[in-house]
Amino acid sequence: MTTTETKIILNKDILRITKDSDVVPYRNRVKEYAVKIGMSLVNQTKLITGASELVRNMLKYGGGGEARIEVITQGRNTGIRLVFTDQGPGIPDIKRAMTDGFSTGKSMGLGLPGTKRLMNEFDIQSEPGVGTTVTVVKWKNG
Repeated sequence: MTTTETKIILNKDILRITKDSDVVPYRNRVKEYAVKIGMSLVNQTKLITGASELVRNMLKYGGGGEARIEVITQGRNTGIRLVFTDQGPGIPDIKRAMTDGFSTGKSMGLGLPGTKRLMNEFDIQSEPGVGTTVTVVKWKNG
């Protein structure tokens, strides 16, 4: 029998992201949290790279929104959960958006699938006309 352990939030911060100048302070805050829990430099880099991609996507495609940073635990694991919520146009075809090379902008289309590969957990919920929420987790030792 398998049991799923509940994730417990130890600390959280919510930042409004409305303009490009909000990106660097957000990334710096993510780094502070990662350092505080003792995350390795490699995992910090993966976390910050993914965070940068998602916060820029939220600005570019969703018109900005809310970015949450949480220190979480699950059993003996400690990690960082990032939640990005916008009220933009939404993503009509998530499966297509998660395909390498697909882009509605003029980019290389590596954002969402690339970010998924950097994280331990990745979830995206979107409804056209309502908005998008992307939740990622990077475990300290993952």
